[in-house]
Amino acid sequence: MTMQFGLLSVSYSGLWHDGPGLSLEEQIEKADEMGYDAISIETKRPTAFPLDFDAEDRQRLKETADDAGIDICAVESMSNFASPYHEERENNLAMMHDVLEFAADLDVDLVKVFPAWPGIKDDHAETAIYGEMPMRSHWETRYPGTEDYRQWNRCVEGIREVADWAAERDITLAVQNHPPVLAGGYEDALQLVEEIDRENVGLCLDAVLFYERQSDEYIREAVQACADHIELSHYGAWNFTRRDGEVVQTPSPLSGELINNEEFVRQLDRIGYDGYLLSEYCVPCMEDHELQGIEAIDEANEMSLSYMEAILESVQSEEPVPAED
Repeated sequence: MTMQFGLLSVSYSGLWHDGPGLSLEEQIEKADEMGYDAISIETKRPTAFPLDFDAEDRQRLKETADDAGIDICAVESMSNFASPYHEERENNLAMMHDVLEFAADLDVDLVKVFPAWPGIKDDHAETAIYGEMPMRSHWETRYPGTEDYRQWNRCVEGIREVADWAAERDITLAVQNHPPVLAGGYEDALQLVEEIDRENVGLCLDAVLFYERQSDEYIREAVQACADHIELSHYGAWNFTRRDGEVVQTPSPLSGELINNEEFVRQLDRIGYDGYLLSEYCVPCMEDHELQGIEAIDEANEMSLSYMEAILESVQSEEPVPAED
């Protein structure tokens, strides 16, 4: 087995480009046409809100994917366990119950969770925009009694409860290293998973969320430290363009840095990771301050797949690294 590539459904949800989004069936067809191996389903409207899919819809979706030879590799929730409000935490638990049921009905055994998804506003501007995503303070979380400390513990407790439900369905949870509550990098996400302490809770580790820390040394450190926990990973389809006919990477809008995808894929290969790398386009698709249509999303996902496939091929052709004494 080796790493494979998938398409995250948010790219074609209609939130980020001019025009309507695609249904999941249309996205399965799109993934097949582009050469992806799988899709991952993000569970929100307008594309994939679980309550919009009855038993017949779910069966049809499975059959569509099977007929196309496209794996539904994961279901991705929009969870937030950090709220200080009791009712909001219970609302999230109720949502997660439906998400787990949706995944089980699709025979999907991997569900991504956020400790604290900040939310998206989809009726305030021409495209969707994110809610605030402040980074948590490392200083405050070292000491009991602060709000950030309580947020952290609420995330641990909430994910534990969902993990116990997931275990009953043989589903693994993958915690994404995404702010807020978690700081950028891998350290907080790994610590959270270790504190949750459930066999069916791992990591969705994204190099783009390392922000400015893109050195070979940091990438190696991150992947090696998380090696026993990595279940899933995303990369940004918005980070590519063509120059003189060649696909090249552009700086990430999150950090202004080039993402060290080559070293990240190299290290994943060295630890024997055989899961999925998912292409996502989840920022406004703009060019010269004008919102672009779905064709621009197509081109971005085609470029990202070409670029990442070339990296994987190059990495796997390298001589094995001798084991350290």
